[in-house]
Amino acid sequence: MNRRQMLLGSAAALCAAGSARAGNETFQIQRSEAEWRALLSPAEYEVLREEATEPPGSSPLNGEARTGTYHCRGCDLPLYPSAAKYDSGTGWPSFHSALPGAVATRADRSFIFQVRTEVHCSRCGSHLGHVFDDGPEPTGKRHCLNGLALVFRPT
Repeated sequence: MNRRQMLLGSAAALCAAGSARAGNETFQIQRSEAEWRALLSPAEYEVLREEATEPPGSSPLNGEARTGTYHCRGCDLPLYPSAAKYDSGTGWPSFHSALPGAVATRADRSFIFQVRTEVHCSRCGSHLGHVFDDGPEPTGKRHCLNGLALVFRPT
């Protein structure tokens, strides 16, 4: 094995390890792949269950300004209050904080040589997006989410 083959093989292994969902997590709501596919559109399934990212600027929730709560599309758990939403300029709905206990995080190693923090629903494990350390006060966090992963319920 030459150096190039070793580097390419290592990179492929890192990608495969990073894209796999953590197998030891259990969630209150468990569904089969067939049940998830019946519940979600193909695009929603790709985001929530396969950890894809929707194109920036594609979500109607970017411009949502009413008072209410953002829920998980997979299980309807309330996740984010509208008071925590802000315009990050990234093209995705962004929040500085979630409702207590609504989301959980884990390391995302799907990019070579970069570890991001993935955020998912604490009840069903659906992928929501990522959390970054460049948000506004009071948390300094930016929960950068896929609009396809959310349902907005106005009050």
